[in-house]
Amino acid sequence: MTAVTSGMSSALQGLDQALDAPRRPGVQLGNWRWVVRQRMTAVRDALVIEARTPDDTWLAARGGTAFRQRNALLGRLNDIAPQVLESPDVEIVRLEMKRLLADIAHHLQRLHDLAYDDVEIELGGSE
Repeated sequence: MTAVTSGMSSALQGLDQALDAPRRPGVQLGNWRWVVRQRMTAVRDALVIEARTPDDTWLAARGGTAFRQRNALLGRLNDIAPQVLESPDVEIVRLEMKRLLADIAHHLQRLHDLAYDDVEIELGGSE
């Protein structure tokens, strides 16, 4: 496992745990909001330093798609960030963040598949 993958896994796990923490009104809710925002920053940072895309011609298109998907995920993360601190209904925000975490996990799986295909090409694959 690479340092980037390990960092992303750790960031996703930290955010998921923060989202599941108790959210009672008052100080506890304020703490929840602050911790979630901090964990979101770790996820954003991990997405920003995401691994390179393959240069091979037939994988370049898939790499470009992954890059665009990453940018869309970053956009969603940025769009929801203020809501974490300001929304009166944190449950809606929490559910949206859970969906975003699932989408990021799917994106990471696509990146792993792309990296596997890249290595398979370099080594000659089964053909």
